[in-house]
Amino acid sequence: MIKKIQWSGGVGMKRHVLIVEDERSISSYVKKELMFEDYEVSTAFDGVEAIEKFESANPAVDVVLLDWMIPKIDGLGVLRRMKKIQPNTPIIFLTARDYVGDKVAGLDAGADDYITKPFEIEELLARLRLIFRKWSTERTTSYRVEHLFLDTTAHIVSINNETINLTQREYALLLFFMQHRGEAISRADLLDEVWGMNFDGQDNTVDAYVRYLRTKIDLSDQPSLIETVRGVGYRMR
Repeated sequence: MIKKIQWSGGVGMKRHVLIVEDERSISSYVKKELMFEDYEVSTAFDGVEAIEKFESANPAVDVVLLDWMIPKIDGLGVLRRMKKIQPNTPIIFLTARDYVGDKVAGLDAGADDYITKPFEIEELLARLRLIFRKWSTERTTSYRVEHLFLDTTAHIVSINNETINLTQREYALLLFFMQHRGEAISRADLLDEVWGMNFDGQDNTVDAYVRYLRTKIDLSDQPSLIETVRGVGYRMR
């Protein structure tokens, strides 16, 4: 995000943390503490499982707690893969490797923070709050909804890190949906907000542009991001 995003969980939803840690006692302890703090938590115990869960997570992962020394693919390899899949998701290393060179390597590869084991859970919670607070104060220029990312500064839209081309009107309509995620919006309101109050077109203009957007932003094996709300209009889920 360019580090600026709308939470994948949306307003009122839990923030999703993925713990990648092969020591099950540590993983279980951290998971229990995070769930007590009202986070949604997923776990993975090796690098391959971590990448699979990161790619398929629904809701999308908001932050990853990543151990360096894990089986199959080590933490540094997982970090690099995750940053290619979704470069904007914060990743915090949890590791016993306290050498400066290791820390530098992790940060240079894209890690957002670094906590050395053993650590106090209060420190981890504080680091999470710091990351989320930073996102919240910068969230007005970019938005993410599941696999879809929109950056208003660069004026780009991407799906799983691949840029897609939208017309100016499609872009404006998508931006409005993303800014009002979870809200049912009438066709009349969409015409007023996106086309302008002086636009004298018909409501079916909105229907046509929603169809255009769906063909460009939806994945074939997943439900449409833009839902039809019977008797009202549309809503970005």
